[in-house]
Amino acid sequence: MTPTDNQRKLAEMILASNFTVALTGAGISTPSGIPDFRSPGGLWTQVNPMEVAHIDVFDEDPVRFWEFYKERLDIPNTYEPNAAHYALAELEVMSLLKGIITQNIDGLHEKAGSSEVTEIHGSVRTLSCRHGETYTRQEADVFFSNDGVPYCPTHPEQALKPDVVLFGEMLPQQAVDRSYFLAYRCDLIICLGSSLTVYPVAELPMYAKAGDAKLVIVTRESALDEVADLHLSGDIAEEMEGVITAVRELKQSSV
Repeated sequence: MTPTDNQRKLAEMILASNFTVALTGAGISTPSGIPDFRSPGGLWTQVNPMEVAHIDVFDEDPVRFWEFYKERLDIPNTYEPNAAHYALAELEVMSLLKGIITQNIDGLHEKAGSSEVTEIHGSVRTLSCRHGETYTRQEADVFFSNDGVPYCPTHPEQALKPDVVLFGEMLPQQAVDRSYFLAYRCDLIICLGSSLTVYPVAELPMYAKAGDAKLVIVTRESALDEVADLHLSGDIAEEMEGVITAVRELKQSSV
């Protein structure tokens, strides 16, 4: 494909940067077929998350919680990364991307080959017991009982919880600290597929800009479009396919 002017401009910004960071939201995975939670027609317009995905529901009625959540465990195995995921992974291999901060729990960045990923909302790839035992999704398959709840084999009275941040829970401090470090350190932050309305993640781009970083938005619409240094509003997979093509061409022409 022939890169657009904006795709080429972003490629030039990436090549000129000393420390580029990506911040990704649900929109980067919609081209892979995973529905957005908050957009019109998204999951949270069909069901009240406070009734099925709140930590109190897990504690008080694990059967109800797992009736809703079990199918979400299969997301990493059901869906495949798209061109945007692969573009970020390639940028990391080129040493042009220092880290990804993601709001997603789907594991598609890792599946695409990225290794420097901070999952600020956790991941469905593992489940844990409150006593500290942790199991992979595959291991946990055999722990589901007749009531539809997976129980810890070491502490049979304790239901296993997916290692995601549920409503009513605090974000993991280590992931928060890492995210703010990346935002502080970067000179270019690329926000892909996030509306940038959910805090504290939504303040990371402005935190980066306060340190003179450039801000690029790659999504149809976000809360920070007016302050972005560059905005690519097309299909995220197509936009990033064009960007990585332009990066390859520019690198080749400089050899």
